[in-house]
Amino acid sequence: MLDTIQRESVISFPMLGGLTLNPPAYFTVFGRPIYFYGVLIGCGFLLGILLCAKRAPRFGLKEDDVYDVVLWLIPCSILGARLYYVAFRLDYYLEHLDEFFAVWNGGLAIYGGVIAGILTVALVCRKKKIPALAMFDNLTYGLLLGQIIGRWGNFMNREAFGTETDVFCRMGLTAPNGTTIYVHPTFLYESLWNLGVLLFLLWFEKTGKRRFDGHCIALYFLLYGIGRFWIEGLRTDSLYIGNTGIRVSQALSLVLVIGAAAVLLWKKKKGYREEDLYINRVNAPMVILPPEQTQKEEA
Repeated sequence: MLDTIQRESVISFPMLGGLTLNPPAYFTVFGRPIYFYGVLIGCGFLLGILLCAKRAPRFGLKEDDVYDVVLWLIPCSILGARLYYVAFRLDYYLEHLDEFFAVWNGGLAIYGGVIAGILTVALVCRKKKIPALAMFDNLTYGLLLGQIIGRWGNFMNREAFGTETDVFCRMGLTAPNGTTIYVHPTFLYESLWNLGVLLFLLWFEKTGKRRFDGHCIALYFLLYGIGRFWIEGLRTDSLYIGNTGIRVSQALSLVLVIGAAAVLLWKKKKGYREEDLYINRVNAPMVILPPEQTQKEEA
């Protein structure tokens, strides 16, 4: 039944009084289709970059540092997200090579983008000689904003929904033949979950609870991993590890949750120091030694 749902399906929400929507999956420019999926992901990236650039000084960074990083981050993350998705559906794409890079039709895996993004940021920060963990903390906010917006591309494509259900927040999909099924709107669940994580991290950093570089990204992996593990279990289009029946994203989510929790507990047990934050080192007052002490130390 679920396989028969097409992009022409009409969307409805019983909890909103039977609100019915039929948004187009694309619009045309000079006769060429432009999919809202790609437009929304692009908007998410752009707004995420602007947010990171604005917040850069709060992490001891410069706006130019952010722009230099994202210049490499965006293409590498998109490539990583696509390769991750294709790798777990390789049999299909080997038979449809023309669709290998057809990202406008959907098929981007966020974890692939995150993995590629981490490697890219680490290399660029090393080249620029700035702390990668401080940059990761700043980019966490832009990543979340991009995910919040980008998930609505799945809504426009009528994809990334969950199993059939009768919960109060179910979403109806009515196919052209008049058949209607009600499913979990998992794209909505994830968008709202990420909004909650973003608001929490904004409060967390603003109130001075961030105690070391890497604190925010560790919390992101912990909180996002918990939400994604739950939501992935509801989806019908998950990628699996071979024929094991184990969902790739759930397995990776579990690893990230355990790893992030271990890091946070280890840092708390070890204790925090002011120099653990790059911004504290940047803003530390410069100590000017008297001439006689300087000469003594040079000797």
